[in-house]
Amino acid sequence: MATFGLVHGAWHGGWCWDKLVPELEARGHRAVAPDLPCEDLGASWEDYAGIVADALDGTDGDVVLVGHSMGGITLPVVAAMRPVRRMVFLCALIPPGTPLPQPEEREPETHPAGAFDALVQHPGSHEWPTAEAATATMYQDCSPEEIAAIFPRLRRQSTRMWDAPYPVGRWPDTEIESILCTDDRAIRADWSRWVANRRLGVAPIELPGGHSPFVARPADLADALVRDL
Repeated sequence: MATFGLVHGAWHGGWCWDKLVPELEARGHRAVAPDLPCEDLGASWEDYAGIVADALDGTDGDVVLVGHSMGGITLPVVAAMRPVRRMVFLCALIPPGTPLPQPEEREPETHPAGAFDALVQHPGSHEWPTAEAATATMYQDCSPEEIAAIFPRLRRQSTRMWDAPYPVGRWPDTEIESILCTDDRAIRADWSRWVANRRLGVAPIELPGGHSPFVARPADLADALVRDL
């Protein structure tokens, strides 16, 4: 049995994994899904990682970290704080310090043009103004009922942590996986393939659909996460 530490991305909370957790449990594993302090303008990557590490405190056996979107930045910081078996980057941003050096070739664009133009900017943070705007980028393959449940729970996301140096140099020695979604409108699939091959040294697992497979296709995501545990 593995314990999954589910690390949500910007604007979300641990609730976003609610459909995935029972799928993992049905496959014989357990999961923890803490809330990160998205709205706290003073929170650092170390603060984010400390919350995840605390949620995993006392866990025996294999720990698999899953970071969605901006949550990928937190994973190596957690792995520097406690032992983990694997880091899984799910439609995720990738921080410095990857196993392979930065390639000399030009990196593709990370985000599709206009993906985040609708965000409302505040000093040190931003938020989605409408369900329609958030849906266009992150939930195009989710049902209206799912979107109606999601949008009221989205929060402002601090951007202040990007101003500080990243706290981890070379990543801890763990297994690494990348999962991308082929119709992702927030993070380009071609960028995810490029970074998986050139910087992570892995062939990505590809799922159909958009940026939020934990909502749109949790069973398929669970199968991908547990396939070789």
